[in-house]
Amino acid sequence: MSGKSALNKAVFLPNDERMLGAVQVKRRTKKKIPFLATGGQGDYTTFICLSVTNKKPAQVFLTKVKQFEGSSSFVRRTQWTIDQLRQVNGLNPMRDCAEFDLIFEHGSDQWIAGSAGEKCMFVQILHHTCQRFIPERKPEFINCHSKLLGGTSILHEAADSVTSAVQKASQALNERGERLGRAEEKTGEMKNSAQHFADTAHKLAMKHKC
Repeated sequence: MSGKSALNKAVFLPNDERMLGAVQVKRRTKKKIPFLATGGQGDYTTFICLSVTNKKPAQVFLTKVKQFEGSSSFVRRTQWTIDQLRQVNGLNPMRDCAEFDLIFEHGSDQWIAGSAGEKCMFVQILHHTCQRFIPERKPEFINCHSKLLGGTSILHEAADSVTSAVQKASQALNERGERLGRAEEKTGEMKNSAQHFADTAHKLAMKHKC
């Protein structure tokens, strides 16, 4: 079972929710937290998760979840409703980067994702979810590449790339088939010519023999 599948099963399914997306993160600037506040549990991995309730009307949450080193269990920490989200800052729309900020009604967090690709996928899912579940006063998405905000999706681009590769391979096979067909035709013509030449030579030989 993958880490995100385990995360969904352990944290969200028991609460009648389903996880829409998650990104592993670490802080860009560490907060000063007293030692006792952490419970002295040591190092941990942090996930920002996006989930929706199965009951109607659906509620959408952003939840900070931690997994402490040496433990297979997950601990739910801070949770926000998606209505509390005011801004998502991708920091650089011109190049892929792993950094992003989440600004809420009463605070903000600065994060670094595990990779630029993970961040982009999470931001795209988050934007789509906001468009679907927030009727008005939607959060602002700034410094994010246009492809994440309603343009051609990453998944569609990947699908298009695969389709293009298949089409090119098919075209190459067709062209190869045509070339082989032409070669077979020429081989047949040469064979017929050789047979005709052999028949003619045989007839001439028999004529001169007589």
